[in-house]
Amino acid sequence: MLRITNINTFYGTSHIIHGVSLEIGDGELVSVLGRNGAGKTTLLRSITGVNPPKSGTIELEGTDITQLKSHKRARIGISYVPQGRQIIPDVTVEENIRLALLGKGRKANGLLEVAYDYFPALKPLAGRKGGVLSGGQQQQLAIARALVQEPKLLLLDEPTEGLQPSVVEEIQEIIKRILGKRMCSILLVEQRLDFVREITQRFVILDTGRIVIHAPIKQLTDTVIRKHLQV
Repeated sequence: MLRITNINTFYGTSHIIHGVSLEIGDGELVSVLGRNGAGKTTLLRSITGVNPPKSGTIELEGTDITQLKSHKRARIGISYVPQGRQIIPDVTVEENIRLALLGKGRKANGLLEVAYDYFPALKPLAGRKGGVLSGGQQQQLAIARALVQEPKLLLLDEPTEGLQPSVVEEIQEIIKRILGKRMCSILLVEQRLDFVREITQRFVILDTGRIVIHAPIKQLTDTVIRKHLQV
């Protein structure tokens, strides 16, 4: 599905991602862990094309997309739920979703119902502006917007940040449902290790922009956590 080979990404003159290589299979979820500033979000932004790498390659289903613009990557199946949700505050829930559906044509109405099927709590809020929703409702809306784009690859950046436990559980169940249906592959950046352990097949740990561990989730031991993740 996704193959990243030896990418190097910069912010200006600052070298953030150093020679990272990673593969994600069809219907697989891989988690990216690391301390603050390790380069996790930059890795996602490299994949979306917001901050494209200066060297190395990114392939989606065997096609080299390294030089592809962000909007074209979205069209071929990469959906991104950024940290902080970034929903549009001054339009309604339904308008937020419909904006994500631009270009879907006659399929749009059916996909709107798909969004409400995954997140039924959003349906009675359809006419409410995004900016007045709670943090949990905004996160559900952000994921719903991504899902209606029918992605091949879903990138989630800290989806549980600032959420109460009941909402975290809801999002966890949604992700399990997506994986169970093999709707898409998922690359997850997350700090909650209990959440990660519940839904992840493999994990990588980034440290100063380099992968220091790449292993099955059962190898995320207390020793590994103390060495690479605790501050």
